[in-house]
Amino acid sequence: MIIWLNGAFGSGKTTLTEELHRRLPDAVIFDPEHVGYVLTQAVPAPTGDFQDLPSWRHLVIEHALTLHKFRATTLIVPMTLVNRQYFHEIIGSLREAGEKVVHVFLDVPAVILESRIKSQVVTPGDAEWDERARQFRLKNIARCVAAAKELPKDTVMLRSDLMDPSRLADAVLAAAGE
Repeated sequence: MIIWLNGAFGSGKTTLTEELHRRLPDAVIFDPEHVGYVLTQAVPAPTGDFQDLPSWRHLVIEHALTLHKFRATTLIVPMTLVNRQYFHEIIGSLREAGEKVVHVFLDVPAVILESRIKSQVVTPGDAEWDERARQFRLKNIARCVAAAKELPKDTVMLRSDLMDPSRLADAVLAAAGE
């Protein structure tokens, strides 16, 4: 099974990932951002967003399938994925390959996301990188909030600003049949 945790930056994906992993210690956490960081060292993303690279989307699919086949029965994937076309490409390909994908979207109002992002330290010790990441995240709030209205019907929608990590994990595991 693949548990895909989606939502805007600052919605609580990392915190929920940690809680799920505490409960499912044999699960593997796969963060597709790392694929993007490695890929853009060799292939620059002209738009500044590695998700726009077809090679990133291909590698995410293949990496998830490979990890699932050879390493883990459960993958936890914390990744903002709000471009509708990319979502269908990645999640659709995983499902077409026979994977059970539980798609969770952490829905949080824009004002709370902005506050969370402004208070986050993404890269301790690198203020310049931290500020670039913060600006990228802030710039994408509206797009991420709007995406919540266009998600497939089988998406598990959770308000992470109204539930603590334990209750969120309970809801995810219940939706996953665990």
